[in-house]
Amino acid sequence: MTKTRCPGQGFCEARVSEPLGTFISKSAAMVFQLLPDSLYSVDSRSPALLSSSSVSISRSERNAVPTVFSASESTMAQKFRAGASPSGMPLIPAASEKKIQLYSRDFYAACTLGGVLSCGLTHTAVTPLDVVKCNMQIDPTKYKSIGSGFSITVKESGFGGLVRGWFPTLIGYSVQGAGKFGLYEYFKKTYSDAVGPENAAKYQTLVFLAGSASAEFFADIGLCPFEAVKVKVQTVPGYANGLSDGMPKFIQQEGVAGLWKGITPLWGRQIPYTMMKFACFENTVQALYKYVVPKPKAECTKTEQLGVSFAAGYIAGVFCAVVSHPADNLVSKLNSTKGATMGSIISEMGWVALFTRGLPLRIVMIGTLTGLQWGIYDAFKVYVGLPTTGSAPPPEPVTK
Repeated sequence: MTKTRCPGQGFCEARVSEPLGTFISKSAAMVFQLLPDSLYSVDSRSPALLSSSSVSISRSERNAVPTVFSASESTMAQKFRAGASPSGMPLIPAASEKKIQLYSRDFYAACTLGGVLSCGLTHTAVTPLDVVKCNMQIDPTKYKSIGSGFSITVKESGFGGLVRGWFPTLIGYSVQGAGKFGLYEYFKKTYSDAVGPENAAKYQTLVFLAGSASAEFFADIGLCPFEAVKVKVQTVPGYANGLSDGMPKFIQQEGVAGLWKGITPLWGRQIPYTMMKFACFENTVQALYKYVVPKPKAECTKTEQLGVSFAAGYIAGVFCAVVSHPADNLVSKLNSTKGATMGSIISEMGWVALFTRGLPLRIVMIGTLTGLQWGIYDAFKVYVGLPTTGSAPPPEPVTK
C-alpha cells in the first residue's frame, strides 16, 4: 500500500491498520504515564471500596471458576506479555503468567487499555444512530423522526451516509476512553485515600462522583478536536469524507483553536454523563447483588458477573442520556454552525427543545452504548486476571 501523509496529521483513513494500532498504544501509554509512582504500591489499598472479591486472583482461583475469556487458551495473551513491545510501551502481562496486583503499574495499564477498547469500539458501532441524532438536532424540520432520519440519509447519501464520521469517532473516543477509565481508577483511589477508609465507605457515592468528574475533565480535552470534525462531517453535506480531509479543512476555516471551541459545552455534556455513568453503575451493581442476584458476588461465575455489569451499565446509561442531553444539543449546534454561541442556540431552540429534541433516540443509543462499554471493559479486566468493577454490598450489621 502506498503510504501518504495527510496534511496536518500523521495518519489517513486509507492507512487505518498500522497507525491505529500505534495510536492506541501511544494513547494508553500517554494516560498511563500521567499516574504518579506513589500509586504503584500493592499494599496501599482503599479497603472501604473493596470487597472480598476485589483482590488479585491467582491462577488456581481463576481455574476454579469458569470465565468468559481464558488467557491460556488464547494466543492474544501473547500480546500482553511484559516487555514484548519494541516501542517500550508498558504492557500488561498475560493473566496466565503473572498476577496483576490492584493499583500496580500493570493494573492502571489494563484499565487504560480496557477503556480504549470499551469506548472506541462501542461509539464506532453506533455511528448510524449518531448520524441520525445529530441531524435531528441540527435540522428538525427536515429530520422529523428517527425513521425519517434514516430514510432521508440513505436516500440522499446511500447507506454510506449512515457511517459518515466513523474514523474521527473511533480515534476520538479511544482517546477519551483511555482517560475516562484509566484516570477514574486513579482519582477514585486518590480521593479514597485522602478521606480515609471510614469516610470513603460512608460517602462512597461522593468519591465516585468526584473521581469520575476529574477523569472526564482531562479525557474531554483529547476528545474535543475529533468531536468537532465528526459533527461537521456528519451534518454538513459535502464537507469532507472523514478525518484525513476534514481535520485540515476545519483548521483552515476556523483555526487550531476552533477545534476546542466546543470544549465548554462538551464538559457540560460529558462530565455530568460520566458522573452518572460511574456513580450510578457502582451503586446499581451493589443493589443488584443485594436485591436481585440470588447469591453473593464471590459465588457468581465470571459470566454471571459480566451479566450484572451489562445490566447495571444499561440502567446507568438511561440516566446518563437524560442528564447530559441539553449539552449534547449545544455541542451539535455549536460545531455545525459557524459563529454560533450558546446564548444564540438557546434562544433559537428554546428550553423545552434543548432538553427533549432527539432525546428518545439518545436514550436508546446511550443505554445500549453504556451497557456494552461496561461489558467490554469488565470482560477485558477478567481476561487479564482482574475482578469485575464494583464491589459487593457491605454486609448487614449484626443486631443483638
